[in-house]
Amino acid sequence: VLTNVIGTQMVANMCVAYGVELMVQISTDKAVNPSNVMGACKRLGEMVAQALGQSGVVTRFVTVRFGNVLGSTGSVVPLFQQQLARGGPLTVTHPDITRYFMTIREAVQLVIQAAALAVDSGFTQAAPVFVLDMGKPIRIADLAAQMIRLARLRPELDIKIAYSGLRAGEKMHEELFYDSEPCEQTKHEAIMLAQARRIDLDALENQLSTLYAHAKSRDREAMLAALRALVPEFIAA
Repeated sequence: VLTNVIGTQMVANMCVAYGVELMVQISTDKAVNPSNVMGACKRLGEMVAQALGQSGVVTRFVTVRFGNVLGSTGSVVPLFQQQLARGGPLTVTHPDITRYFMTIREAVQLVIQAAALAVDSGFTQAAPVFVLDMGKPIRIADLAAQMIRLARLRPELDIKIAYSGLRAGEKMHEELFYDSEPCEQTKHEAIMLAQARRIDLDALENQLSTLYAHAKSRDREAMLAALRALVPEFIAA
């Protein structure tokens, strides 16, 4: 909360105070109907950017939602590589769990292209949300099996795939958009645009002050209650 919500709010307010032309908010597909605190916090970061962007300030605010970035810190691919090097097993939480994936190059290009689209003279939407077309989500079990084959080994025979069960707050399938966000194609064939919902800046700032007080005092239950009030779609899995 202190980093992904209040930290984002502080940076956004400084952008406004010093007349920064554009701020790009990096979000995640986990912000859509979040099932854990991280996802709810990233959704609130989106709301901060959207509320400020819709308020008529000079700074333009853009949000980009990432899927899972291949090869990044905490990514499943480096984990599978480590497990392969140890002789397995490769651990997957559920046989049917899926995720959207993008490369580091695609992630960087999404940020740059979204910024360029937002400052285009013909673009009028305040506080847009951009998402890369990542195709169909991938079964993590299929990814594990493919990595075993790429190592010239046989899944289940040479290297086992072990299922550990879904963790607290882990979704079976991620989503890219809310139902209330009409989606359209942009000038860039691989980037989609979601229509951001209207958010009242004054009301949001008042609620964030309450959330900040609870987070700073480490009052976990009060903080979670404030988080759920701000993000009603947040339902812990």
